Amino acid sequence: MIKNALQHQENWQRMWRNPKPKAHYDFIVVGGGGHGLATAYYLAKVHNQSSVAVIEKGWLGGGNTGRNTTIVRSNYLWDEAAHLYEHAMKLWEGLSQDLNYNVMFSQRGVMNLGHNLQDMRDIERRVNANRLNGIDGEVLDAQQCKEIVPIMDCSGSTRYPVLGASWQPRAGVARHDAVAWGYARGADQLGVDIIQQCEVTDILIEDGAAVGVDTRQHGQIKAGRIGCVAAGNSGVLAGMAGFELPIESHPLQAFVSEPIKPILDTVVMSNAVHGYMSQSDKGDLVIGAGIDGYVGYGQRGSYPVIEHTVHAIMELFPIVSRVRMNRQWGGIVDTTPDACPILSATPVENLFFNCGWGTGGFKATPGSGHVFADLLAKGKPNKLAEAFTMFRFYDGALIDEHGAAGVAH
Repeated sequence: MIKNALQHQENWQRMWRNPKPKAHYDFIVVGGGGHGLATAYYLAKVHNQSSVAVIEKGWLGGGNTGRNTTIVRSNYLWDEAAHLYEHAMKLWEGLSQDLNYNVMFSQRGVMNLGHNLQDMRDIERRVNANRLNGIDGEVLDAQQCKEIVPIMDCSGSTRYPVLGASWQPRAGVARHDAVAWGYARGADQLGVDIIQQCEVTDILIEDGAAVGVDTRQHGQIKAGRIGCVAAGNSGVLAGMAGFELPIESHPLQAFVSEPIKPILDTVVMSNAVHGYMSQSDKGDLVIGAGIDGYVGYGQRGSYPVIEHTVHAIMELFPIVSRVRMNRQWGGIVDTTPDACPILSATPVENLFFNCGWGTGGFKATPGSGHVFADLLAKGKPNKLAEAFTMFRFYDGALIDEHGAAGVAH
């Protein structure tokens, strides 16, 4: 994939030098995770903007990008969400080639299980809606599920009997940190300044317009437009600008097993328990759980949620009952009342927010960065982003993917 190993090494070394920020940029992106780095990359590549800075308080990909369960899919119910995630899916399919960096995107399919009659009705509705939007999808019965995943208990005698599932063959997984570093390297090569270990402490506002940020390490940095892409801390940044966002931040739980021989070559998700499992190329079983019911910023595991998920996973996959858990963790997700993101201008001129993705952030990474870069460059949303304005919560034009997208938020 890499054409010149020496050039590759020099690019990495240049990034590690952490360039000293300029006094003024045309664009500042606050947040050096997948979405922020993708935004900067597309600002530079698609919109020919080289005066761009990414400001990250920690290290690149050290937040939710490095703490997710790597699933990529686009089988959302409502038109607005389906179009946005399918846009991301199409970008995923060519991302390694575009970045000249292997993000390890593997289209191994995603199966969303149905455990009761209402689940199956919802699955049929969602698959039909997907097909109408040009998104691949099938409805499987229990026998078809068993043929695809032989290790799953489809006997019907479990606490959560498998009656069937939706199946998206084009869906799959990608390597989370590779996505962050691929976008970082691509943005860096296009002239973007990536400034790590630089915490934003305030947003500078003059006459109702954002004009820059104040940072703990480098003082004031001015900008023409500012995009905030800091999952888990979006409400804090909005508070600096003097307004509130309709979001809550929750810890989202996940864990992985010790490496074992290959037993699962797809992704299996259960909406009923918010438990899902895949197997990485290293052999780990990657298991996702639900969000904690309380709000918080703790990037650590919550045992009650993990225990509940373990019970369900062992019933679905008895073969894993004696596999040891290797480690557990928590990400921080911003969740809106309608479980759909915010890609929006704000009450402060020249200040824009990308947040509220809930559990859908990683899968949206390329599409999110692509449309948010368009919003920053033009100052107004394109067709894919216009429904995700923060002002929909004032006028009641909610999208409401709660429980409709094959996952319980």
